[in-house]
Amino acid sequence: RFPKLKIMEKTGEAKAEAFESCDFLLHGSGPGIVGQKSLIEWSEKTGKPYGIGGVTWRYSEEGLDVINGSEFTFFRDSVSLATAVEKGGTSPIMEFGPDATFACDLTADEAAAAWLAEVGLEEGKFMCCIPKLRNTPYWEVKEGYKFDPVKHARNEEMKEHDIGPLRDAVIAVVKETGMKVLLCPEDATQMKLNKEMIYDKLPADVKEQVVWREDYWLTDFATSVYTRCAGLFGNEQHSPILCIGHGIPAIVCRYAEQTSKGFMWKDIGLSEWLFDHDFDEAEKGLTPAVLAIANDQEAARAKAAKGKAVADARMKRMMDVLRETVEA
Repeated sequence: RFPKLKIMEKTGEAKAEAFESCDFLLHGSGPGIVGQKSLIEWSEKTGKPYGIGGVTWRYSEEGLDVINGSEFTFFRDSVSLATAVEKGGTSPIMEFGPDATFACDLTADEAAAAWLAEVGLEEGKFMCCIPKLRNTPYWEVKEGYKFDPVKHARNEEMKEHDIGPLRDAVIAVVKETGMKVLLCPEDATQMKLNKEMIYDKLPADVKEQVVWREDYWLTDFATSVYTRCAGLFGNEQHSPILCIGHGIPAIVCRYAEQTSKGFMWKDIGLSEWLFDHDFDEAEKGLTPAVLAIANDQEAARAKAAKGKAVADARMKRMMDVLRETVEA
């Protein structure tokens, strides 16, 4: 698909060649300016321009200097943009620009369709649900990752508070709409979490209509499942982004530990599908919102399409600015 793309090897020689031959450094979307040191090195060694696209940002003095030295910085949520403005950001272009995941078009339709048939899920007749803890317990899945007792304690303190509303919504979907629900993961810790906090706690009659995905999956397979569901809800961010990027309704539940990224839902016009656990919004409003999607899929898809249109337009704006900057 990208015949002109070269992936740089992790050697000093390869870096030197890239610094010599490339005209511009583009930093992609992420939870922060994660390549900040690389941008500084690029600027100091080459004097060539750079830009930043689709990041969440928390203030740091060095980070502000990097933003101010950029040709443009796009923030993936308005809270981050407001922070940069408030702290004195002077990049010539500072605007809202969506997470790159909105543009992801990787699919595995054949494999996904076969698996859905195997587990008895019909297109348009099931919803997806993804839980998440306050802090991802990487120590459970990454070798050498040190156990964090403080984060673990916070997870244990809040997991029923944060996942209970999801479980209630799952029960309501099954009992009130006749739809099935797929409990699925976005990261490799969530299969276990789904079983512990949702599947094993369901009434027997509801459990019969719920599929627990036991194995992890990759982005292409997951996307092809999402595009066949009626909608998705949960405590994650990027699976909902994949959904909206394909016109599928998706609800985001957020909390402070996730940074300000969740507010991008307001920025693309989907505030009715954003619930803040820190203010008990999911406990009060999640189930009605999920049922509304299930009961009127046409209206829900129309709303999702409007959100996608905003994200697409802002993505085009980012690419237009990049093109103009490089060609200047």
